[in-house]
Amino acid sequence: MDAEVPEVPDGGWGWVIVAAVALINMTNQSILSVYGLLFGTQLTHMQQETFTTALITNLNSLALNFSGLFIGPAIKSFKPRSVAASGCIMVSFGLLLCAFATAGWHFIIGYSLFVGFGLGLIAPSTFVSINSYFNSKRGRAVGVSLAGAGLGQVFIPHIVRYFLDHYGFREAALAMSLLSLSGLVGAFLLKPLSANNTNSVKHNNRQHIKLLLEDSNQSRKDDILEIKISTNIETGQIADDKLYRKHKQYITLLPSRDKIYQETTIQAVKHEALFKKLRDRLIQALDLELLKDPIFWNMIIGMALVYTSTINFSMIFPSFLQYTANLSRSTTAACMSIMAGADIVCRLLLPCITDKLKIPYRLIFLLGTMGLLVSRTALAESSDFITIVVMSIFTGMTKSATVLNNNLTISAYCKPEKLPGGLGLNMISKGLLVITVGQMLGWIRDLTNSYVLCLHAQNCLLLLVIVAWVAEMLYIYRKQSLAKRRAIEETNNTTTTKPTAAIKV
Repeated sequence: MDAEVPEVPDGGWGWVIVAAVALINMTNQSILSVYGLLFGTQLTHMQQETFTTALITNLNSLALNFSGLFIGPAIKSFKPRSVAASGCIMVSFGLLLCAFATAGWHFIIGYSLFVGFGLGLIAPSTFVSINSYFNSKRGRAVGVSLAGAGLGQVFIPHIVRYFLDHYGFREAALAMSLLSLSGLVGAFLLKPLSANNTNSVKHNNRQHIKLLLEDSNQSRKDDILEIKISTNIETGQIADDKLYRKHKQYITLLPSRDKIYQETTIQAVKHEALFKKLRDRLIQALDLELLKDPIFWNMIIGMALVYTSTINFSMIFPSFLQYTANLSRSTTAACMSIMAGADIVCRLLLPCITDKLKIPYRLIFLLGTMGLLVSRTALAESSDFITIVVMSIFTGMTKSATVLNNNLTISAYCKPEKLPGGLGLNMISKGLLVITVGQMLGWIRDLTNSYVLCLHAQNCLLLLVIVAWVAEMLYIYRKQSLAKRRAIEETNNTTTTKPTAAIKV
């Protein structure tokens, strides 16, 4: 089914969508920041070990990122508005289950699976909605929408603390469930861009899993090869000429009366054709052909390593300040608030600068990664309060560059019809590396009993990304320069070899 993709308006109703996405992020994405505050005391009262608490968090991250397997086909089939609304409902239902939890595995089902999977549906679908309305102002739009999550991280902890202090855990969880459900208001405002535009192009937006489940009668006509073999085997005809030529040498060798061998060969050819058809359609539905591109591999692995390093830094940083830098709890909270404030401010201001200068999103992400490497290295070796505050501000600023330009980098590289699949593959790479490399970073901390070495191990991941990306960019730049030089030389040679007409005076 072909759909019209209209000219990008770069504003208009798009700003309503930006506000709607900010509301969704504030009421849903911010839930992750209050996990310890909301569930910590309750899990302690239930005598759950630290292992269970960490398992709930890790499984939540796993479900969130591995929803990328379904997000591409889901967005193509049901549109971003429906996917975002489904995500809000799943988050609300998961928190509702947690409100009545009496065992640790109840939290795994409610928070890890439902909340994690719901948040995984929300992030890509809301980004696709913004992406369809903006082009030159896309960075600013994404920055404002993500600032909603930052505002939620400022206000929602106070709401949770109020309900915990005055009512209790169950009422606090129910309040968060209702708050996340209010994200439906924002989801309903995610109106798809109208296709009634003269300046439009066509693309296929129905490449999804439903293709694998066609009507059985139709699939028999299209998917399964029909083979007719008479008593004279040479008159056998196969619908697919390519596969027939491939298997003709085996079919023609069969005795004309050997029905068992004939049926076996026929079934083998049928199954091979059906498997090939299903494989091709699965690749098409999930946009797996993107994985043939080594640049895309380098891109998603690099962003996943930065994401893994950032997640682990967020876990380690408070303990580093208290036990290595010997700061008090209040001073530690102040440093974290300063870092979060710098992050929010730069999410609003940085896109205005980069969009104006038209700097590529991937280059901004790379510069942000370099800034993170410098600031976190300085933090790891600092014990002076003033230095820590300055580096905390710088870390918050550079972190915003990576958070803002994560999905923007994918959108700038992928074609519009491949964007949902590209976002899904990016999420899957994050999930895989958080579970593997992220766990290794935790082991480094446990084995060395040093937060400083753990921070430097995280910085090694950032350095690896910088080296890989810079090497790729230099290679591409050199390749393009040589191609331009050859083109100029060929043009000059063609010009000099042309015969010049004699000029008579």
